[in-house]
Amino acid sequence: MACSSEYGYWSNQYNCYISPLRPPPPADDPAWQGHPPGEGAVYQCFQPQTGILVPVWAADTPPGSDAGPTPGEVAQLAVDQMNLTAINIGITPEPGPNSVGIVGMPVWLWAEAPDAQTYGPATASATAGGITVTATARVQQITWDMGDGTQVVCQTAGTPYQPSYGDRTSPDCGHLYTESSADQPGGRYTVTATSDWVVTWQGAGQTGTIQLDGLASSVQITVGEGQVLVQ
Repeated sequence: MACSSEYGYWSNQYNCYISPLRPPPPADDPAWQGHPPGEGAVYQCFQPQTGILVPVWAADTPPGSDAGPTPGEVAQLAVDQMNLTAINIGITPEPGPNSVGIVGMPVWLWAEAPDAQTYGPATASATAGGITVTATARVQQITWDMGDGTQVVCQTAGTPYQPSYGDRTSPDCGHLYTESSADQPGGRYTVTATSDWVVTWQGAGQTGTIQLDGLASSVQITVGEGQVLVQ
């Protein structure tokens, strides 16, 4: 058999000329064999011996199919264009040697000036292999490692602290230290905020999600005992 034809490339595995089915069939089409769109792909398989053109589902790209990128791979290209980064940390007490928090006083945590790159939503489109996919990314949650062995998981960007709030507790994202940072390296707690993103995409008749975890930034804060501060 010739290596290629108008129906694609010859596959010894399937004994036919094979190429990606464009556009792919809808999610409820039997050609998916019960698999959700985005898991593997559906190819058209032309058998010159019989003249029959049949759909074939495959988990991996069949050898010689010249399948090109999947919609999920093109979605990743769109994500790469977004230039997503970790948040800019907002916290009380403020980082730096001139700001000291007090044990037992509420600590407020927030994403400082959140924008599309640090919190979302960020949207981008990418095209490859004749497929165009649009993806939208947004932060799903922020995990705050407080440096004292505890973690705070926040589903929001947090509320920026204002002096008028006094010693009130943050309504959505905060912490209370029970010990000073005196025994920590440099006498300060290292606070790390890790953003977990979820990306939804659609294109080529398919939809899907991508989980993007681990974008992190850190600051150091000082927390002291109240009686020490008033001496």
